[in-house]
Amino acid sequence: MPELTRSQLPRRRQLVVLAICCMSLLIVSLDNTALNVALPSLRRDLGASVSGLQWVIDAYTLVLASLLMLAGSTADRIGRRKVFVTGLVVFALGSLLCSLAPSLEALIAFRAVQAVGGSMLNPVAMSIITNTFTEPAARARAIGVWGAVVGISMAAGPLVGGLLVESVGWRAIFWVNLPVALVALLLTLRYVPESRAPRPRRPDPVGQLLVAALLGSLTYAIIERDPLFAGIAVAALAGVLVHEPRRREPLIDLRFFRSAPFSGATVIAVCAFAALGGFLFLNTLYLQDVRGLSPLEAGLFMLPLAGMTFVFAPLSGRLTAARGPRPSLLLSGATMAAGSLLFAAFEAETSDPLLFTGYVLFGIGFGLANAPITNTAVSGMPRAQAGVAAAVASTSRQVGQTLGVAVVGAVLAAGVGSGTAALEAFVAAARPGYWIVTACGAAVLVVGALTSGAWARRTAERTARSLAAEEDVQTAVRVGPPRG
Repeated sequence: MPELTRSQLPRRRQLVVLAICCMSLLIVSLDNTALNVALPSLRRDLGASVSGLQWVIDAYTLVLASLLMLAGSTADRIGRRKVFVTGLVVFALGSLLCSLAPSLEALIAFRAVQAVGGSMLNPVAMSIITNTFTEPAARARAIGVWGAVVGISMAAGPLVGGLLVESVGWRAIFWVNLPVALVALLLTLRYVPESRAPRPRRPDPVGQLLVAALLGSLTYAIIERDPLFAGIAVAALAGVLVHEPRRREPLIDLRFFRSAPFSGATVIAVCAFAALGGFLFLNTLYLQDVRGLSPLEAGLFMLPLAGMTFVFAPLSGRLTAARGPRPSLLLSGATMAAGSLLFAAFEAETSDPLLFTGYVLFGIGFGLANAPITNTAVSGMPRAQAGVAAAVASTSRQVGQTLGVAVVGAVLAAGVGSGTAALEAFVAAARPGYWIVTACGAAVLVVGALTSGAWARRTAERTARSLAAEEDVQTAVRVGPPRG
């Protein structure tokens, strides 16, 4: 298929490309939300402890976070469609292996295979969207649709997961990915044009290893409470800070963080998704292990959370396009913090009206968060590095979810041990976790306010000019002086 420029794509073709990219996000997000409902079933069938359940979730998000930036820069270099197609194939293979896993250890390993494929999907899809929708308002609307898919997956995931677990078993959750991945693969080969950066970055294997060591050791230290791995994480972080600025083309271009909106989007993504990971982990175990609900009933209980995310994600995209990211970020942080506070301070688990109010508020807040995060991360950056910028934002999301499950799960495990708990014991053990989630929501509010004003925009403009000027210089050096 011949390569097409963005200007050659008609409007209908752009919408098809957006739909294909959203399909990739759907299978990745649906897999995670559906699997959360299946955690109690996994515990019974595979004999998993709380830490084992943490690893089922975090093995995926950890590998995903470690490889997203590599996938983004590789796609910029060798072709976004090529990497996207590879990701669909590997993700489908990993899903098939997960459905056949004979043990908890095998399932964790196959979740890592899934993550290798997933790392080639979301950041590359966002890069494709960014290079397809070049007009800022159209791009913001497209990102709003992209964010709405998260809401769809949250709405459908618990219900689909609950229905499959009750009727077939938890292994069927992974089967759902196979037909969607196949359709997305065929449509990608037919409709998505190949694109790549004019001057992509060179590989940075040392930086990649340092990032993987940092995330892996930090997660292990939190879940297993191992101080040795905490020391390894600190050493890996120091290595990143020393190594990356010395490279001409680093894996993580630390100059991006001179932009206050970009830095704010990174912090907000970590906090918002840490809140989501911790909130879902606590509520899934509570609804099934403590209340004794079936997987399907638990999914129905969490429908207000999912429904609000579905409704407010596209609204946030339109609001971001019309008014900038500030209103969405402030409302997001306030409502996420308020929803979590009902559990932390008022024991919402013990009252259905408070429980559902907390779900509604948290769903509104999370739905509002996604569009301004992505839009701020990629706006103002050179489109030539769209894959890297989008991958940093996606990495921040996965790091946040990984840390949320690790930290909140560790707090819960310390309170209830390895078994189930009665209502009073669970509420007491979960309260510190909910305070952590509340703090994450408050951080979204504060950081959003600090990094979305006039001063922050000026730092973004200076950073964009600096990056563009260096891009021009390096391109001139590569091409050589004019002749004649």
